[in-house]
Amino acid sequence: MKRILIVEDEAAIREFEAINLKRVGYSTVEAGSGEEALDIYDNDSDGFDIALLDISMPGMDGFALCKELRKRSSTLGIIMLTARTQEIDKISGLMLGADDYITKPFSPTELLARVDSLYRRVEMLGKTTPKVTEELTLGEFTLNLRRRTLTKNGKNIELTQVEFQIVEYFFTNPDTALDRTDILNRVWGEAYFGEEKIVDVNIRRLRMKIEDEPSNPKHLMTVWGMGYKWVTEQQN
Repeated sequence: MKRILIVEDEAAIREFEAINLKRVGYSTVEAGSGEEALDIYDNDSDGFDIALLDISMPGMDGFALCKELRKRSSTLGIIMLTARTQEIDKISGLMLGADDYITKPFSPTELLARVDSLYRRVEMLGKTTPKVTEELTLGEFTLNLRRRTLTKNGKNIELTQVEFQIVEYFFTNPDTALDRTDILNRVWGEAYFGEEKIVDVNIRRLRMKIEDEPSNPKHLMTVWGMGYKWVTEQQN
């Protein structure tokens, strides 16, 4: 399918993105506002793989749209586009459920690399890969590899596709310190040329979902100077 929803209030930028994506085989649908994009998404019968969201739009901005789209789908790939360089904007988008961000101005090469990387991850969700073990259980948590779900004491925890891949990496390497670079390469791919802080923001978001006290985590622990480790219940 390879369908992308492009949301950008500047027509010239929308056209630039659409032309370059169509050249490599993506099908694009364009929206000039957050409100229009939400209406398209809610009424489109074919569905989308990825949404490119400009942050600075009048009316419903990219942050609000990201939040609404994530409510509707945990598997939609979301990339935020922003001309701002402040860290808070990048972090805010990721905390709301975005998978990646690109700072304007960007080249066609960077745009396609980021979209391709995210599309490969989204595509994986639609495939049923044979697993030796269908479920992995660590303490009160159970990760179902076939249904791609995580439960805590039997209660489902909704994860984005990026969050699921991070948790899967931890569950297959429990009580092992994982380097930020290793996590980045495993989840985002070795061709990803973004910043490692995307790992940190996703870890923070995961803690808010899985920990009883996110500011005092018991499972997803920081290994200072290296990365993170999932500590099993037996060690708590």
